[in-house]
Amino acid sequence: MSTYSQPPAVSVIMPVLNEERHLRHAVEAILRQEYAGELEVVIALGPSADRTDEIAAELVREDPRVHTVPNPTGRTPAALNAAIKASRHPVVVRVDGHGMLSPGYIATAVRLLAETDAVNVGGVMHAEGENDWERAVAAAMTSRIGVGNAAFHTGGAAAPAETVYLGVFRREALERQGGYNEEFIRAQDWELNYRLREAGGLIWFSPELRVSYRPRPSVKALAKQYKDYGKWRHVVARYHAGSINLRYLAPPAAVLGIAAGIVVGAVLTPLGWIIPGGYVAGIVAGALPAGKGLPPKARAQIPVALATMHMSWGWGFLTSPRSLARRVIASRREAVRQD
Repeated sequence: MSTYSQPPAVSVIMPVLNEERHLRHAVEAILRQEYAGELEVVIALGPSADRTDEIAAELVREDPRVHTVPNPTGRTPAALNAAIKASRHPVVVRVDGHGMLSPGYIATAVRLLAETDAVNVGGVMHAEGENDWERAVAAAMTSRIGVGNAAFHTGGAAAPAETVYLGVFRREALERQGGYNEEFIRAQDWELNYRLREAGGLIWFSPELRVSYRPRPSVKALAKQYKDYGKWRHVVARYHAGSINLRYLAPPAAVLGIAAGIVVGAVLTPLGWIIPGGYVAGIVAGALPAGKGLPPKARAQIPVALATMHMSWGWGFLTSPRSLARRVIASRREAVRQD
C-alpha cells in the first residue's frame, strides 16, 4: 500500500437528506480545514422536503470547491457511491450533513493513513446538543450505560478496529471493493469495513480524530433512529455470525425481560415488577454521572433518552425480518484482494 510523499488531494463526500438545519455549518467546517493539499466537497442530494437543496446551491455558488450530485433514492449508501463516482482525489473523507469536523481533522487523518498504512481511519463521534433534549441525548450517546464500550462513542486508545465512525479512505481500496453495498440501508459502514478487512486491509481508530454530531431533535426521531440501528444490527448478525457479542444482545434482552416482568407483575405476582423497576432505577442512577455539568432540564431528560435508545434498539433487533437478511445475504460481495 502506498504512502504519501506530499499532501494528497482530498475529496469529501456528503450524503444529505433534510439537513437544512446543519448543512451550511457542516460544509463550512470542511472548507475551514487547514490542509496543504487540494480539497473538494461533493454533496449527494436526496429528495429533501426542506431547504436543503437551496442551501446546497448557495454553497456551490459561494465556493468553487463545492459540487452536488443527485441521489434520487434518498438512501445513504447510494448517495455515498454517487459522490465517490463524482469525486476525483486519492483520499476520500466521509462526512454526514449533521457532522462538524474538528480543526485539523483532514490533515490528521491523512497523516494517520501514512503512519499506519491503513486503508481507512476514523475517530470519535462526539455528540453535542443545541438544546436541553439534544444535550440529554448527547450525554446518553457518550456514556457507557447508553452505548456500552464502543470506542467511537466513548473514546479509547488508538488501535486496529472492526469499523470506525464515518471514515477517511484510500480511494484505491474503496474502488477495489466496488464502494458501498447499497442493500445495506443502515450498517453500510460496517459491511464495507468488513470487506476491507477480509481483503487484508487495516481499519484504524484514533481518538485524535473527532467529529461533532448533532443528535435527533425529538423522542420520535431518536426512537426511529435506534429502531433502525437494532434492525440492521440483526441483519449484520445474520450476515456474519461472528460479529455478535453481549453488548448487542443487551437491549433485546432488556426488552424481553421488561415485557415479561410487566406481564408477570400485572397477572401473577408483584415480584414481576422487580425487573422493570430495576431497569428504571438503573438508568436513573446511570444518568447521574452522564449528566454531570449539564443544566437541570437536560439532566432530567437523560433517563428518557436512555430508555428510548435501549428499548427502540432492542425492539428493532427483535423484529428485524429474516427476509431482509436473506435479501442482503444474497447481495453479498466477496472481498477483492490486491494482486
